[in-house]
Amino acid sequence: MMVVFFAILYALGSMVLGGMLILARVQGGYTTEVLWGNALGTGAWNYPGFLLVAPWGILSLPFLATWSMIFVSIGVGIGIAVAILITVRLIRDGRRRAVQPGGVGAVAGLTPAMIALVTLGACCSTTAAATAGVGLVAQASGSTLDNLLINNWYLDVFQVVIIGVALLAQEVLLEIYGGLFGLAPVTNEGAPVALPPRLSPRTIAVGALRGALLVAGVTWSLAMLAEWTTTSPSSGSAVLWFQWVFQHQWLGILAVAVALFPAATSRAFLRGDSLAWGLRIGSLVAGASLAIGTPPTVALAGAPGFVNELLAVLGAPPAWGAVSPVFPVTLSLYLRWGFQYLLLGGFALAAGVAPRRSFAGLEFTRPSEPMRARDVPTAPAPTVEPVSTQSVP
Repeated sequence: MMVVFFAILYALGSMVLGGMLILARVQGGYTTEVLWGNALGTGAWNYPGFLLVAPWGILSLPFLATWSMIFVSIGVGIGIAVAILITVRLIRDGRRRAVQPGGVGAVAGLTPAMIALVTLGACCSTTAAATAGVGLVAQASGSTLDNLLINNWYLDVFQVVIIGVALLAQEVLLEIYGGLFGLAPVTNEGAPVALPPRLSPRTIAVGALRGALLVAGVTWSLAMLAEWTTTSPSSGSAVLWFQWVFQHQWLGILAVAVALFPAATSRAFLRGDSLAWGLRIGSLVAGASLAIGTPPTVALAGAPGFVNELLAVLGAPPAWGAVSPVFPVTLSLYLRWGFQYLLLGGFALAAGVAPRRSFAGLEFTRPSEPMRARDVPTAPAPTVEPVSTQSVP
């Protein structure tokens, strides 16, 4: 019931802010219409759509925006319900309230909700003034507000992917801190069980790094779709496909995998077979091209790196490989350079050169911290009164 309540609440708020639901007095009775397209043949993702005009207002339900709003609302409902259940459990058990990671686990439950509230109404946006979340999505994707409003399918995809990754991250965090909330680990007898990490400068730094990799990886991967709103994939050159596949998707997927599943990603890089070498070589190529730069011919064809854009900012000629960045020299450009070009490219470059050292610093627990399953607190076994073996006359 909590999931349904918060999902409906978020959906209504998103529809009002996004312009799908307009509450106003309208003359006349009820009028309904199913829209199958428009005269210009644009915005095919909005059809078939439903339009309702009633005395209390106007309700418009474009096809893709409606389904994405439903998925996002369900994710928000799940996230808030989990956060409330964790908070109630912490309040009921006074001993666990003093445990430091308990607050981290409670915040983990709110992760999808907080992300969705930042972009509230973005998937339902129909006008430029509908929601500030559209501008935020444009900044994160390296696009413009007008471009995203024309190609509003990207807003729908953006929010669905963001909420999906947030729910996956929430599940990973609850697995780490589940023991603090009475969730006993399911293991075989004698299997190693990792202790929940204690708050320390190291765990805070590791959490911040993994969080930055996760956010940067998701937004950088989705930035490729934003570029497709202005450049058709069918007409893309070989250099543009190199940028989309290696500079965007390889680096974005690697960052998300490392942030959520560092142990599994590390094993894939350290297997020593052809797959591991392919991952290392691909990370080297993708990381070096973004964190360092590419030759002038490649950069000018659409696949620049950090040095190429830095040269353009410093006034170097295009013959040197200088390519003007997407943003002007403002905070947005510095954030793009720091959290996408240098962070994603630099980590991929380090993973390709020295994967063991690169992945070693991403684990919350050190090798000396694991505990055995027999050390995990469990419910006491029921006591049985001993039966006397003395003969009864």
